Amino acid sequence: MAGGRAGVADLCGPRLLSANAALSPADLKAALDGEARALGFDCIGVTAPDVLADAGKHFRDFLDAGAHGDMGWLAAHPERRTDPRALWADVRSIVMLGVNYGPDEDPLGVLEQRTSGAISVYAQGDDYHDLIKKRLKALARWLVASSGCEVKVFVDTAAVMEKPLAQAAGLGWQGKHTNLVSRQFGSWLFLGAIFTTLDLPRDETEPDHCGSCRACLDICPTSAFPAPYKLDARRCISYLTIENKGPIPHEFRKAIGNRIYGCDDCLAVCPWNKFAQEGHEAKLAARDELRAPSLAELARLGDASFRARFTKSPVKRIGRDRFVRNVLIAIGNSNDPGLAEAAERLLNDQSPLVRGAAVWALSQLLEREEFEGRATRALSIEPDQTVRAEWSRV
Repeated sequence: MAGGRAGVADLCGPRLLSANAALSPADLKAALDGEARALGFDCIGVTAPDVLADAGKHFRDFLDAGAHGDMGWLAAHPERRTDPRALWADVRSIVMLGVNYGPDEDPLGVLEQRTSGAISVYAQGDDYHDLIKKRLKALARWLVASSGCEVKVFVDTAAVMEKPLAQAAGLGWQGKHTNLVSRQFGSWLFLGAIFTTLDLPRDETEPDHCGSCRACLDICPTSAFPAPYKLDARRCISYLTIENKGPIPHEFRKAIGNRIYGCDDCLAVCPWNKFAQEGHEAKLAARDELRAPSLAELARLGDASFRARFTKSPVKRIGRDRFVRNVLIAIGNSNDPGLAEAAERLLNDQSPLVRGAAVWALSQLLEREEFEGRATRALSIEPDQTVRAEWSRV
C-alpha cells in the first residue's frame, strides 16, 4: 500500500472503531494515538499539508547548489516534495510517526577498533523500511476502517519531506545536522507518514532547541556542513559509502576511517541523546555480527555470501562491489600491515571498483618501494583506466 490507497473491504482488527460511530475529530485523533502506540510507534503528531514553504525553499537552494551530488531522484519532481498536495491533491492531514532506534552502546566506540568495520546504527538490524511499513499499514487499515477515509502511506520511498513535516507535527526539530532531534529520543527516530483525507486537529510545531551547541558540526570528519542547518551531501560519509557508485574521492578516504556503511558521528554526539537512554529501551534489534565485523572477513565476501550475510539488511541494497570498496578503504586506514594480504587477494577481482580500492589499500599498508614494484608490474596488464590511475598515483 506504500504510495497507494488503502482498501476498505478487507480491513479488520480487534480494536476497530465503527465508521458510523461519528466520533469527533479530537476523539478520533486520541484513538489514533492509542492505536499507534499499541502498534509500537513511540511518537505521533498531525500537521497540515501546506506547511513546507520555508523547508521547500531550503530544499530548492540545496538542489541549486548541486549539494545532492548524484542523487538524481532527489531532484526529480521537486514540486512533489515541497508541497504534499502535488503528490496527492486530496490530502487534508498528514500523520507523522516515529520509532525510537537508539543504540544500546556508544556508536563511536567501534571507530577505535581499526581492524573492524563501523556500520551505521540504523543498518545493524533488519531494514527499517520493512519494519515501519508493516506498522504503518496496520495503522492505516485501522484508520480507514474506523473513519471511512482514504489514506496513502510513505516510508522514505517517495517524494515526501519527512523531517520538516515531523517538525511541523511536533515530533522534534531539524537540528544543525539537518536530522530530526527529539526531546524524548534524541537523534534516533525512524519516520513514517500517513496522508489522509480526514481533517484532524493539528499539533504545534516543535521549536528549535539547539541553542549555541555545534557538537554535530564540529565532529564531522569531512566538514560536510558548510553552515549550521546546511548539508553538502557530496562530502558526507553516508553519501560517499552508500549513494556514491564510483571510487571514493581521494580527499575523503583517510577521513572515512573504518566506516564501511554510513556514519553516525553527528547523530551520536547530540546532547539530547541522553533522554533517549533514560527510561527507553533500544528498539532496534541489532545483529551481533554487524556491530563490529572483521574487515578481513568482510573482504572475502563474494556476491552470494554478501547477499546471504546481509539478507533483510539495508546494506544489501548497495551491492557487494560498493560494499567491498568501502571495506578496502577501511583496510587502508587500519594501520595493520597484516591486512595487506586481504587487499592483495582483491587485485584480480572482476570489479574495477574493487580493484581500484584494493590498490589504494595496499598503497597505505606497504612500504613505498614494494608498492612501486608492484605498480610497475600491474600497469603492464591492468586494462581499466581508473585502476591504472590508482597504481600511478604513488
